[in-house]
Amino acid sequence: MSETIRIERLGVKADGIGMGPGGPAYVPFTLPGESITAERQGQRARATAILEASPERQAAPCPHYTHCGGCDLQHASPALYADFKRDLVVEALRRAGLDAPVHAMVPTAPGTRRRAVFSATRAGTRILFGFHEAMSNRIASIDTCLVLKGEIVSALPALRKLAEGLVARKGETRLTVTLAGTGLDIAVETGQTLSEPLRARATQIALSSDFARLSVNGEIVIEPRPPVVLAGDVPVLLPAGAFLQAVAGAEAEMARLALAHLQGCRQVADLFCGVGTFAFRLARHHATHAVENDASSLAALDRAQRAASGLKPLTSERRDLFRRPLTAKELKRFDGVLFDPPRAGAEAQARQLAESSVRRVVAVSCNPLTLARDARILVDGDYRLTEVTPIDQFLWSHHVEAVALFERV
Repeated sequence: MSETIRIERLGVKADGIGMGPGGPAYVPFTLPGESITAERQGQRARATAILEASPERQAAPCPHYTHCGGCDLQHASPALYADFKRDLVVEALRRAGLDAPVHAMVPTAPGTRRRAVFSATRAGTRILFGFHEAMSNRIASIDTCLVLKGEIVSALPALRKLAEGLVARKGETRLTVTLAGTGLDIAVETGQTLSEPLRARATQIALSSDFARLSVNGEIVIEPRPPVVLAGDVPVLLPAGAFLQAVAGAEAEMARLALAHLQGCRQVADLFCGVGTFAFRLARHHATHAVENDASSLAALDRAQRAASGLKPLTSERRDLFRRPLTAKELKRFDGVLFDPPRAGAEAQARQLAESSVRRVVAVSCNPLTLARDARILVDGDYRLTEVTPIDQFLWSHHVEAVALFERV
């Protein structure tokens, strides 16, 4: 049954939140101040008509918008969009009892994302390839994407063809696509057995599409050119499917903020360092210790370090920082620390930092809630949160990156 709902505000996942005869409702693709008609299932609702549109509403530029679930906020004006993302960080900090200067969001332009994960599955006799639909596990087929770099968009037909051959009979097949400096790196995860005919077909597609590398379930099928990215000015050969910051410009801004804050430190630690995204930049100025649990990422860092010149001492260590964080005693030799954990944050490590003598700390986070939790721990340990900068690495979505700077009181 249809009902009229007045949208009051945006939730943390960019849903419009309002009240109707059926009670509170979460309605995607709506804006504060709008009156809509909607059909609901519990507290979730779908807008069927906009009776009164917000002046902040704009036409979404992507033809797949509302069907593909990759973007939440193409219908919002740039000003409302920027304020929403900054407010996610402000509100998370406020709920943790923290009041610190939060700067305006650093924007990201369309067509700049260099990494994406596509999904493929069987639907009867059809193969679906694309991104998940909004609020669903179903896959929305796409033929363009305004967020991605043009080289990835141009490769969509070839990626679809590749997926059609490698898709598993059951479940999803995932293609992690990264634009390296030498071309596209394709890492496929599938339940399909890679028979010789399938290997030959996949190889032919990779060669004809000029992919830099194709790997399936961690095995390199073909590598015409090693996929290399720059960590600062140091070339790094990416492991198959390795984590990489999604937008190079956003990565550069994070690094700029971190380097400025750690200026003057003699010994620094880069925790959750990955392939050395920040470690190599830090090692241009500081003796640096890089810590990471993923063996392939550390191996890539080590190879790149041995080929690099002009670095300060750079050491590395394999360690699960969730289970075994660097202790306050081990942190004594550092006067600066940067940590860039997954969405779960770095609670255990933050507790050790709070007991340490480290003078300056930089936290890079893709989750305002866990950032606020970890920041609270540091502040309770006599750190001062000096400033926070939101960075729009995930354009038109409800996700926001942030860099938080701390110093000992």
